Amino acid sequence: MTLLPPSSADATTSSVTTGRLPGPAPGGTADPPPVRDSGYRLGALRKGQRAVVTGLDETAISTPLPPGELERRMIEMGLIEGARVEILHEGFPGADPLAVRIDDHTLALRRAEAHAILVTLA
Repeated sequence: MTLLPPSSADATTSSVTTGRLPGPAPGGTADPPPVRDSGYRLGALRKGQRAVVTGLDETAISTPLPPGELERRMIEMGLIEGARVEILHEGFPGADPLAVRIDDHTLALRRAEAHAILVTLA
């Protein structure tokens, strides 16, 4: 059993109820809407965190792309349901873009677009 300091335990409890991890999302634009259930958005994860893709919520972000185009691009990059992801690196400044390992390959992804990917922590 791991004991967390009181401030960490409070932050963890808070993140579960809001669907976001503690702390601001550096480099992000406006906060995306919270995720229902116990999931997170890929763009809210920090360096070193691992997760499994559970879905895509294209309506959560603002994009100049036509409807469905972002989803098509994410699928082409391997961001499909069940894919294992890990945040390898956060760019400087502003922690954007993200270097994300997806199963056995790595890609760079804007944090704002990563907010459209729904995940559960692995």
